[in-house]
Amino acid sequence: MKSYEEKIEWLFNQFPTYQKVGKVAYKPGIETMEAFDEVLGHPHRRFRSIHIAGTNGKGSTSHMLAAGLAACGLKVGLYTSPHLVDFRERMKIVEGDAFRMVPKDFVEDFIDRWHGFFEEHKPSFFEITTGMAFAFFAEEAVDVAVIETGLGGRLDSTNVITPILSIITNIGLEHCEHLGYTLEAIAGEKAGIIKPGIPAVVGEFLPETRPVFEAKAADCGLQIPGQAGNDGSPSLVFAVEAAPCLELKVADLDLPGDYQERNLCTLSAAVGVLQPMLGLDLAAFREGVRHAARRTGLHGRWETLREADAAADKAQIICDTGHNAHGLRWVAEQIDRISCDYENVFFILGLAREKDIDAIAPLLPRNVHYIWTQASSPRALPAVDLANEMADHGLSGRVAFTVQAALDEADRLASAKDLIFIGGSNFVVCEVL
Repeated sequence: MKSYEEKIEWLFNQFPTYQKVGKVAYKPGIETMEAFDEVLGHPHRRFRSIHIAGTNGKGSTSHMLAAGLAACGLKVGLYTSPHLVDFRERMKIVEGDAFRMVPKDFVEDFIDRWHGFFEEHKPSFFEITTGMAFAFFAEEAVDVAVIETGLGGRLDSTNVITPILSIITNIGLEHCEHLGYTLEAIAGEKAGIIKPGIPAVVGEFLPETRPVFEAKAADCGLQIPGQAGNDGSPSLVFAVEAAPCLELKVADLDLPGDYQERNLCTLSAAVGVLQPMLGLDLAAFREGVRHAARRTGLHGRWETLREADAAADKAQIICDTGHNAHGLRWVAEQIDRISCDYENVFFILGLAREKDIDAIAPLLPRNVHYIWTQASSPRALPAVDLANEMADHGLSGRVAFTVQAALDEADRLASAKDLIFIGGSNFVVCEVL
């Protein structure tokens, strides 16, 4: 009898994750997911769901939403990706002020039960985990599940659900080979989660993307902002134009990244739609959001891994999983803002091969000491190649061939008055968590 670890290893090897191998793991279309959903008995129909897509911010927004709903007394399922350390991070139950991950025995039994389907139909890793999450939430009889898309929206495996609310956080140029090479094209893919008669919230829009969302909403029979009259039917809501429901600021959160300000705006608009549906206690919801990272187990979002230690002359260490131009812009701006609080900032950065360095490099701060590195993943851009490409953009730095070696080098150079920042692709950060 195989152990849990052996079964998970089999799953990773037979059905590689996008996190590990990149685009070769991507399987467009939802036909296989629909077939899997059918043999599972459509478990997602046994609970209400909220669907969240976006280039950045969907993970933080999902966790804050789940924490707030749980604080209101609801039993909440939370499905996100990728995981940083433990596969079971992808599917959690959030109740009250605590969370629990899917049990190992549920994962084992699910793999055993549907092994034949996997062998015959060859679903992707993400299709398997999506079906597993839906089955788990149905068995747990959750009141509502917060479901984060994996990649895109229209053709994402999660798009078999009919939610009570669709949320799109923002649009940036990312995964262009799958979603399109323009903001309009990517917005069209992510707008694919908007359903007929289901309200939708858009957190941020650009001149290129707003018309895409409005056209999709019109096709789905939703009220459009600025249209004459309102017959009370479900609406498309742009967060920045909505009346705020949450009196929260980033300083109130245990998720301290500056970019959470925009996620709070999106969340506030979503709560305005959900409150009358679910009878939410806004005071309780706000209290849940304040401690969302602790209540849901979220890691890697401007997270302090070590406080400064004057006695040992050790620098503070912060990590953030922002890994594309859209996300790294906010990270860079925050580092620029706080750099005056430190004598030196050591920035450890690793990226995946497919990242657009021409777009990322101009956004990076110039007043820091870089250490270029790579994670132990086939997707990782070799540290020397990263250093050479960054040098073409006027950014110099040291080279370390592993994340741990980079951290050791930064620790050797830094003092308690300095900051060590670890950023880049998720798999870089997970090695030090």
